[in-house]
Amino acid sequence: MDAWIAQVQNFVDTIGLDRYSLVGNSFGGALALRLAAEHQDRIDRLVLMGSVGVPFEIAEGLDAVWGYEPSVASMRRVLDYFAHNRALIDDDLAAARYQASIQPSFHESYAAMFPVPRQRWVDAMVTDDDAIRSITCPTLIVHGREDHVIPRSTSVRLFELIPDARLHMFGRCGHWS
Repeated sequence: MDAWIAQVQNFVDTIGLDRYSLVGNSFGGALALRLAAEHQDRIDRLVLMGSVGVPFEIAEGLDAVWGYEPSVASMRRVLDYFAHNRALIDDDLAAARYQASIQPSFHESYAAMFPVPRQRWVDAMVTDDDAIRSITCPTLIVHGREDHVIPRSTSVRLFELIPDARLHMFGRCGHWS
């Protein structure tokens, strides 16, 4: 997490942003949350979508996503976790995402990020409750009620902790809110 925080900070420093807003989805939400907690003076607004960042037991969907092994059928199963409406997932999308996943070194790098046991990676992305409570920027929290990757309880907990937060939970909506 420290390396990713440093990368974002170096990027915004390089392009000359003193203040900026963040949108973070899933793992990116954990990163955005930590940045907002550690660099409050630089964050204007925050949007968290199906965000990691508080403790939870790893869901079957997240374990499947992080454990993806390249094949079109496997990609199709992973995509089924993301969308509540299975009509959004067709063979063309699965094939295109599969092709992207087999680019040179891509899968090796991805698999190395979250090896088993994977619960430890969820735990490593947790930001301390007191640090989350200290976030002062307006925060929008979005979550799909039928999200099978990140439990909706994570967004409820973030809503409880962040003082200036709004929570929107969408029905008939999975992880791709």
